[in-house]
Amino acid sequence: MNHVVCCLQPSVRAASQAQKDDVGTSLVSVYNKLNGLETPPSAELVRYSAREFAPLIEAMGGDRTPWLEDSPVKIVDGHCLAASEHRLKELREAAGRALPGTSLVVYEPAGGLGSDVVPCEDGHAQERSLFGTRLKTVESGELWIADRNCCPRAFLGASDNRGAFFVTRAHQGLPLEMLTPLRSCGRTSTGQGAQPRVCVGDTQGHKHTFRRLRITRNEATRDGTTRLFILTNVPRQISAKRVAALSRKRWTLETALKHLEAYCHAAMNP
Repeated sequence: MNHVVCCLQPSVRAASQAQKDDVGTSLVSVYNKLNGLETPPSAELVRYSAREFAPLIEAMGGDRTPWLEDSPVKIVDGHCLAASEHRLKELREAAGRALPGTSLVVYEPAGGLGSDVVPCEDGHAQERSLFGTRLKTVESGELWIADRNCCPRAFLGASDNRGAFFVTRAHQGLPLEMLTPLRSCGRTSTGQGAQPRVCVGDTQGHKHTFRRLRITRNEATRDGTTRLFILTNVPRQISAKRVAALSRKRWTLETALKHLEAYCHAAMNP
């Protein structure tokens, strides 16, 4: 399957025939296995590739300028195929068609690598429901950048408890308590910033104090939003302007996915 995805072979049949001595089983058995292919091997393939490529990139001097000194940066975001995307035209409106899948992708901009993925066969699953598996991977000193769909209280609390940092869009349903008045913190590249300190309770009932940056935009976003709220626990010496700049850089992940799709011809031809 890896050879087919990377376009080294035109089909599963061709890939099986090219490696028949190594596969050592019938084509029917290969298809039977693929019909029940589990998601963990796909996730491990991403992690394995990152482990193999990271030393090569470092040895070749390919590491990029760090976004934040002394803090490895990880961007996490969900990726979901639309119901009609990457699907045979004849099956797009069929009632019994397979559901599109979704995934939670972790990208490390220093090396330009997708280092982890949480695949889910249910395309209707909420991104934040997949975040439980990420909690155990959070390490002290890391900076995690995410959008508002990746802002569960459990993740915020676990990151803070482990000495990790985050910069994430705050969703409207997040319960919080204002601790200080809203004060102006100057202009960012997209609008006027202001921030108070807020208290957020995690799922264990523990209280955490964060900064919540409010940006009143000069221009509305694509969905008509004129105010953005960014939640962070980075040290106070990191200015609100820099926090806003880090949040904007999460789109680097979307660009990386498009590059991967183009380089590997990952999208099926219509």
